[in-house]
Amino acid sequence: MAEQRKTAETRVPVSAFLKSGAEALEMELAAGKAGLQRTIQEAALNRPGLALSGFFAYFAHRRVQVLGMAENAYLASMKPSERGTRLREFFGKKIPCVVVTRHKRILPELVDLAEEFKVPLLHSRQITMHFINSGTIIMENLVAPRMTYQGTMVEIMGIGVMIEGKPGLGKSETALGLIKRGHSLVSDDVTAIRLDSAGAIIGAPVNVTRYHMEIRGLGIIHVPSLFGVTSVRKEKRLDLVVTLYESGSMEEPDRSGQVRLTRSILGVDVPQVMIGVKPGRDLVTLVETAALDYQLRRLGHDAAKELDEHLMSLMSGGKAASE
Repeated sequence: MAEQRKTAETRVPVSAFLKSGAEALEMELAAGKAGLQRTIQEAALNRPGLALSGFFAYFAHRRVQVLGMAENAYLASMKPSERGTRLREFFGKKIPCVVVTRHKRILPELVDLAEEFKVPLLHSRQITMHFINSGTIIMENLVAPRMTYQGTMVEIMGIGVMIEGKPGLGKSETALGLIKRGHSLVSDDVTAIRLDSAGAIIGAPVNVTRYHMEIRGLGIIHVPSLFGVTSVRKEKRLDLVVTLYESGSMEEPDRSGQVRLTRSILGVDVPQVMIGVKPGRDLVTLVETAALDYQLRRLGHDAAKELDEHLMSLMSGGKAASE
């Protein structure tokens, strides 16, 4: 029912890494601007200590190369001629980029070779360990499978809910009602989705419509301006898909709640609830209740299963029959 457009990106330009990590990694370009379109092909970051010693077997040249305190001290201990030879071999291995951490002084040879080989040379203020941890997360996000999903996503008491359905069924109006009850908007109408390294589906707004909603009869509204900064979320894990459909337009789903539906998104099965739309139905309350019921089931409380077991006990003349 929902439109899904998938994009697979396995190579990340250095320019994208620099843009994504400029603030979080306190990173800036020092040299080698001509090589910003070089691609990073592996998410992990590499400290090239062995490569700088001249040992290139198993050298992870497709990764971001990080020169921390140890690597800089090792290079500084070499004679200038030897250092130049080792660095030239290092830059000649078609590496995507080099990052000098801890705001260390950049050796002149690094700048010259970065310009000669057109390899971006980046500079970061962060401690090497922190840079590698944060940089790996940024790279994993950049290479993660992603897609755009036709649906409105909200957070209801910590639960990420995607509201999908045909145009005109009231997805945005339902989300607006939930926001008025104190819940939060993630995205309206179109949601950017990615699969993180833990296998979770993460939803976020697309840049063009971030924190805006289109409401029929009202037009475009800016949600945080009307309801405060707590009414929006930058991103949220997707836990539940609520599919709105016009009552009578399809076969009614199982009413007992024992048949569990799922929707496959980026290869992950996400729990799904079907809600029929007809005049007089309070969709805001129904979607909110569906989210809370999902939370209870996740905690081990299944109302439909418990009622079924109770009825079976009654019919079999068990203990419950005498209560």
